[in-house]
Parts: sequence; structure tokens; C-alpha cells
Amino acid sequence: MASKRRQGVRDSTEKKKKKSCDETAELCSLLQDEQLKKDLSEAWSHKSHYSHGDLELDCHPFPHCVIRNFLSSETFIENLQSELLRLNFHEKSNDLYKFKQSDDLKKRKEPHIAGLRAALFECFRSWLGEVLGIELEATVDISCAKYEYTDILLCHDDELEGRRVAFILYLVPPWQCSDGGTLDLYSTDSNFQPQSIVKSLVPSLNTLVLFEVSPVSFHQVSEVLTEDKCRLSLSGWFHGPSIERPPHYMEASIPRNPHIPRDETVLLEWVNPIYLDISYQEQIQEEFEDSSEIQLKDFLKEEKFKEVNEALQLAQIEWKKRCPPNKRCYEVAHLDTLPQCVKDCWELLHSEAFFLLLSNFTGLRLHFLCPADDDDDDDDDDDDDEEKEKEAKAEENTEAEAAMGGETTTRRDKSPPTNSSGGKELSTPVCSGEVRRWSHGGYTLLHDGEAAQAEYALDLVFPFGCADWQSEFGGYTCYVANEEDEELLTVYPEDNSLALIYRDKETLKFVKHVNHKSFSVGCDSRTLYDFSFVYYE
Repeated sequence: MASKRRQGVRDSTEKKKKKSCDETAELCSLLQDEQLKKDLSEAWSHKSHYSHGDLELDCHPFPHCVIRNFLSSETFIENLQSELLRLNFHEKSNDLYKFKQSDDLKKRKEPHIAGLRAALFECFRSWLGEVLGIELEATVDISCAKYEYTDILLCHDDELEGRRVAFILYLVPPWQCSDGGTLDLYSTDSNFQPQSIVKSLVPSLNTLVLFEVSPVSFHQVSEVLTEDKCRLSLSGWFHGPSIERPPHYMEASIPRNPHIPRDETVLLEWVNPIYLDISYQEQIQEEFEDSSEIQLKDFLKEEKFKEVNEALQLAQIEWKKRCPPNKRCYEVAHLDTLPQCVKDCWELLHSEAFFLLLSNFTGLRLHFLCPADDDDDDDDDDDDDEEKEKEAKAEENTEAEAAMGGETTTRRDKSPPTNSSGGKELSTPVCSGEVRRWSHGGYTLLHDGEAAQAEYALDLVFPFGCADWQSEFGGYTCYVANEEDEELLTVYPEDNSLALIYRDKETLKFVKHVNHKSFSVGCDSRTLYDFSFVYYE
């Protein structure tokens, strides 16, 4: 009995050793070199370049370390890839990114996934903490991502409470720069805002890239341009004491201006006559008040739309890129270089007559002829208060003669912009606007500054040049609830279709990245134009 028992223990021990060996992720021998660790630590602290064998530290534009041949066993890598590709992947898409991500790997039991996780967050974490001279927590933060054709992760800095060092382990097939999917690193300006890409790292099998999360660690995964390959990677963060960050930079807003003096003749010249009919305006307002958005198709007279559509493509217009890339990337026209018909269209959207027309479409106070609700003084007042609604209805019974060819086109009080009780003067309706050009790579992103300054406003988007535009190209506008993933509304570009959207302080918007599908076969990227205005009561 004793002999059999000893034999059984020995067999069990051998099995455990074998199992342990199968799951062990052997890291490259460089990590055992004490002198290398000491030299790397010194170089990192002084932000100086360091290279030794398969390891390189480059501090431009911010410190990042590349370790090639990170795992010593090719068999382990192959088995790891197989385990990862058998996971469930979920489509992830918002303003910042589009790719597929696996379930959380924190507790996955697959032997090679578990083995790598243990190696990263035990011995490698200890090694990295010594290099940086800080205590890294045992927190496990790791996932797997698949980037395929047109997938992307736009410019960001990885900032989130507790994140100290970001890492990416590439498990890709042979990869070239022309395939896209590079890790692009950005330079920053004196306000810690990203400027331009100064270095691109091409993914390579069994290469680990890591960098400290800091106020200047802006980077992106460029759009994958190959249709034949999958950019597979493991990524996550080591947690530790955060680096001190400067206050969030608040950039200047686009200037706001009151309407310009243009009478009803500008509407008669440009706008489809159906939209100048009082009964139709009432229908539009009723629909708008129900949904807070509407699209007015065939808004301009056909010949006017065609003229502006063609003029926007003329070479005389000077376009300037709007940045920084962690907030937006598109081109805006210099107004003084616009062809005359485009200037005239701009003035139409900025005119007093158009402000009044928008009031008729929406019921908003965008002209002094519109009523001033008493509850406008406090944005937090209950908009559904029954008594105030009755008062507003009573005010609307007085119709003002509008400047629309002599027709009565708005139900508004002609009183001047002050309270009858002598209260505070009402704000003057204003607007801001741009003429924008969108092509491959264009987008806007949600950001903290936008959320902090969010206010009630009426958005106008009027696209041109989108006759053959498809939704899969991107370039559409999404409205979302602040700090939520819920998508409230998507506005797709459509020629001569004027979109009006009213948003509150909890609603934000972005323009989805224009991807590589926007290219025609053998041609340059398709180009989309729009007038983008925001009106404030």
C-alpha cells in the first residue's frame, strides 16, 4: 500500500509539473539582465534613448519601450493565438473607435491566456516597477482586440484613474505600413494638446510596446487598410500612482454673432416655396416639437442648390484643417475665399429672415417677434409646468406679420426684448457657423470640454456633394446622451436636405470617422461638404 501511495503522489506531481510547464509563458532572457534593467531605469528617468538587443527605449515624442521577441516560445505564441481567436468578440463602435473586443480576460481559464496573464502581472509587473521606480498594483486589466478593414482607434491619451503604464502585445501575421493599423504617436503643444503624428510603429508578431500614461501620451491606432489580415493584439494597463496632470485646456469657441440684416427677399430667392407657406410651417413646427428634430428635403430651389454644390468644389476656396486631433479633424473654409453663390448661401443661413423662419419651424425664440417665456430665466424650471404652458399658449395667440411677402407667418408678440415687468433684458439670439469639407480621415470626437460647456441649442446641418455617399463611409452625425452609450439620433448626409436638431445640456454630438470605403476604385477619396450652424435663443 505504501509503495502504491508513493507512486501515486509521484505521478500526480509529474502531472502538475507538466501542466504548469504547458501554461508557463517564458519571457525573453533580456529581462533577466540586471545591468540592462539598471541602464534602462536610468535612461527612462532621464528621458534619454536606450537600446540593447531586442529592447529599445525612445523618448520622442514621449517615452515608449519596444521589446521584440517578448515571448521565447513560438509554440506558446501559436497556441495563444488559437485560444484568443476562439473567444467571443463583440463589435465596439462609438466616436473614438471601431473594432472587435473579446470578453474580459481577467478570469479566463485557457492555459496559454492564463499563463501569459500570470507572467505579465507577476514577474513582468515586478520588473517594470523596478525600472520605473514605482510600486505597480496587482490589478489585472487586459483584453484582446481584433482590428479588421476600416477599424480604428482615434487620438486619445489613455487617461483614466489608476492607469499608469499601457501595454500592447502584437500577435499579427506579417504586417506592412501600407496595411494601416500602425500605433501613431503625437507631439504636443505648450497646452498639452496633440499636434501631429511624429512616429508610427508597425505591428510585428511577438512585439510588446509599453508607455506611461501621461498628459502627453497621445496616440492612435490608424485605420486598418488591408481587407485580408486581422490585427490581433492583447492590451491593457498596469495600475499605480497617477502622474500629476495639468488642468483641462479650454479652447476658444467659434465666435457667435446676431443675425445680419436681410429681408424676406433672400428667402424668396433661395428657399423652396413650399417652406414659406404658413400652413406648412405649422405642420413642421408640430412635428419638430414632438421629436426635437426634422429633415427638410429639397430645401433650396433646385438651381440654387446645384450652383452652390458645384461652386464648393472650386480650387479658389482655401481650406484649413481644424484640430486638435483628440477633438476633431476636418477642413473649414476661409469665408473670404468663397465663391459668391456660396457666400450668398452663408448669408441666407445667417440672415434675420432665416432666423425668423427657423422660429416658425421650431417654436424657438430666435427673433424678437417670438415670445419670451417667463420660465426661460431658469434652465432648471419644470418645462412641463401646466400653468406656464398655458401662458405660452396665450402669448402665441397674438400673430405678428412676418417679413415673408406680406403673409402672416409667425405667431409671435412684437414687444421689444425686455420683460413687461421691467425684468432683465432677454438675450439676443445668435449663431455660429462653418463651411466644412469632409474626406477620408475626417471626424469629430466627444470631449470633456464639450460636455462641460454643453447648452441648449439648435443645430443646423446642410450637406452638399453626397449624391453617391453611403452610410458605411462614415461622415454622419450622431447624437448621444452625456456619459452614456445610448445613441439618441443619427443624421445621415443627404443632398439638399436641411437637418434641424434641438439638443439640451445632456446631449452631445459627433461626426463619425470617414473611412477608407469612401474611396472610389482608382480615384481619390469622395468629398462631402456641409454648412454647420448652431443657433442660440
